[in-house]
Amino acid sequence: MKSSKKNLDAIIIGSGIGGLVTASQLAAKGAQVLVLEKYIIPGGSGGSFKRKGYTFDVGASMIFGFGEKGYTNLLTRALKDVDEYCETIPDPVQLEYHLPNNFCISVDREYEQFIGKLIERFPHEKEGIKKFYGICKEVFACLDSMPLLSIEDPSYLFKVFFKAPLSCLGLARWLPVNAGDVARKHIKDPELLKFIDIECFCWSVMPAFKTPMINAGMVFTDRHAGGINYPKGGVGKIAEKLVSGIERLGSKVRYRANVIEIILENDKAIGVKLSNGEEIYSDMVVSNSTRWDTFGLNGNEKGLIKSDNVPKSEYNWSETYKPSPSFVSLHLGVSKKIIEDTLNCHHIIVDDWDELENEKGVIFISIPTLLDPSLAPAGKHIIHAFTPSSIYEWENLSRDEYLIKKQKYYSFLIGKISSIIPNLGENIDHKEIGTPRTHRKFLGRFEGSYGPIPNKKLLGLLPMPFNSTKIENLYCVGDSCFPGQGLNAVAFSGYACAHKIGSKLNINSFKLPD
Repeated sequence: MKSSKKNLDAIIIGSGIGGLVTASQLAAKGAQVLVLEKYIIPGGSGGSFKRKGYTFDVGASMIFGFGEKGYTNLLTRALKDVDEYCETIPDPVQLEYHLPNNFCISVDREYEQFIGKLIERFPHEKEGIKKFYGICKEVFACLDSMPLLSIEDPSYLFKVFFKAPLSCLGLARWLPVNAGDVARKHIKDPELLKFIDIECFCWSVMPAFKTPMINAGMVFTDRHAGGINYPKGGVGKIAEKLVSGIERLGSKVRYRANVIEIILENDKAIGVKLSNGEEIYSDMVVSNSTRWDTFGLNGNEKGLIKSDNVPKSEYNWSETYKPSPSFVSLHLGVSKKIIEDTLNCHHIIVDDWDELENEKGVIFISIPTLLDPSLAPAGKHIIHAFTPSSIYEWENLSRDEYLIKKQKYYSFLIGKISSIIPNLGENIDHKEIGTPRTHRKFLGRFEGSYGPIPNKKLLGLLPMPFNSTKIENLYCVGDSCFPGQGLNAVAFSGYACAHKIGSKLNINSFKLPD
């Protein structure tokens, strides 16, 4: 197809939350941006889809970043920056854990209530519990007191340091530290340390010794500060509203636009090529694909950059980080009568601590209609359950073998959910099962992965790459970049990416964000 030259300040590949925040921030600064999404809806794993009157969240429905105060509420701020607002419903409990040795505990919105429950279970670790979660509060206080949106811009960092020098120094102290190091310094009880492992695993897919302390401090405190707040209408509303803001400001989001190559000229990114042959040009290109999909790493033959042009630093990254497992997801529409109104929305089941990081070792369950009944037809509830599963479990199967395996996982998950919600099997109105192959196909993620995890223990967040790459004018955004996984984390990467590009386009405000 004839190539097209367009007056664009930036092209963004993918409409995940990281890509949309990058686009919305640039659009808010006056840039002309084009987002190219190969699927038919925005949001990626932060999107929603509709079936038979149900609105299902693609990924997790436990959302951080929707508070009203401080600097850590990045989803609230990103929407506000493009004159959008997402009505939210506060969740009184982040999670209810169902763990070995009859250890059940809910993480209440009220901090002292949760800490009190934990001390009641582990009275001999009272001081250690207060110390560990107290350090988490200190880390969060540093994050929440300063507008830290770019790590790559020295002049910006100087302004932030001038505004909040103690917070900057406090944060720097924890950058090379993992949560497990801190926990084991103050806590000795092995069961309590396992609990902190699952506290990390539920959002990072890593035990505490691999989870950066900065991330842990953010999550373990924000749930009691800004709180867990569910977007009314489903998680996909976040992406929809960002798209609305982007387009109102004159930029555009195109669907069914499958980018197959990033065009380079003299080692510089100058545009993209679509699967229909169309070429679109811009001086700035941002990939919201994973780094494996962007650079063709780990044997991925469909990278957007041809192998001869892949920087050595990206191969080094792929040796340091590996894809986390994908998931088998189960979306159910069920009769309302089988779920008590007093049941908590989010649950995690672990039957054996030794299986935590293995196939089917953890079961996540969400019932978002307990917060927002509008997601389901009258008299119905939604149940979304998922369990880690590797792509290698699902490769090289015949069609019949694939369907049989899906049915086995379905039966397994139904059995686990039934331990919390009895009489489930005979009260199902609608069901859909997604496998790692499903996630790879529709989310465009290497191996269907949730995101990168370290191959071995690393120095906290320090090894994570930022948005810039060794290829001039090519940037990455999303969970393959600092600070990692989760909607609020990829929103941060979007802010940082937009700031870096904005500095090159000379459109950044000199003032720090309010």
